[in-house]
Amino acid sequence: MKAIVRDRWGGPDVVRLEDVPTPEPGKGEVLVRVHAASVNRADIDGLEPRPGFLRLFMGIRAPRNRRIGIDLAGVVEATGPATERFRAGDRVFTDLFTTNGAGSFAEYITVPERVLQPIPAQLSFDDASTLPHSAVLALQGLRTRDGTTVKQGDRVLIGGASGNVGPFAVQIAKHLGAEVTGVARTEKLDFVRSLGADHVIDYTTTDYTATGERYDWIVDTDAHHTTVQARRALRPGGRYLSLGGDSIPLLEAVVVGPLGSIGSSRRAGLMLWWKPFNRPDVERILALIAEGAVTPRIDRRYPLSETADALRWVDDGHAKGKVIINVA
Repeated sequence: MKAIVRDRWGGPDVVRLEDVPTPEPGKGEVLVRVHAASVNRADIDGLEPRPGFLRLFMGIRAPRNRRIGIDLAGVVEATGPATERFRAGDRVFTDLFTTNGAGSFAEYITVPERVLQPIPAQLSFDDASTLPHSAVLALQGLRTRDGTTVKQGDRVLIGGASGNVGPFAVQIAKHLGAEVTGVARTEKLDFVRSLGADHVIDYTTTDYTATGERYDWIVDTDAHHTTVQARRALRPGGRYLSLGGDSIPLLEAVVVGPLGSIGSSRRAGLMLWWKPFNRPDVERILALIAEGAVTPRIDRRYPLSETADALRWVDDGHAKGKVIINVA
């Protein structure tokens, strides 16, 4: 079979298409023929680990896992021993982030049956492939560990509103009745408005933490501000959640954010309670799509052989919504 692989750390140029053995499903696994796989910021960050300390876990000099790609949608090709939920021909999708680690940019992949979910009949493979990582992360970013969620009338700011997670977060927040402000760069502001955002901020000209505006929720999909800066833009009782970002803001969100929240009604920090492809949240996302409250927004499609170009398009910040790798 054909798969995208890499042997060293670097940018999109390090990946290549290679013939590799087709895997056999083991106990509790199924073999999935991949039809579509979407590109995530996590895929880019995994090419040259960001933050850098992740090399301690992923490989110091070279990646331990040669494969990339975490979102997939496809068809069960075969099942291994001790499987009972799916059979050959079933349409399935998943997020590989905490199971296989990566590998969906390929014709076939073996996946633990327990992490797969069925694709509804009305949902295309392309649309299904956009959901596992980004949509679930967006939904969970709009609630706290204790279950508090965005409510009617809240002022919500979404940082990175035009990328992978942001478009889902904008649509979900609007559905919950929030007044939504989306942050993006100049050429993407109209796209963010098309998602339903009430207001937009061009981050190339305006720092949202210095405008004097205050928000009940700030969800920063790719943080470049510290929590100290972000807390200035929170109303009393407001919450700031970082979903990822550069090394310094990320580490600061883990350490300083919780400390700065002690004795204050303004809470800030990294979202450490993320539950990848959590079944209730997947079902909630599918319900929102079925009722028309959320629509996957696809920017471009690439064949498997042009995966490097797809990664480069996302890495350079061009994408408005999701980028899809069409495999079958």
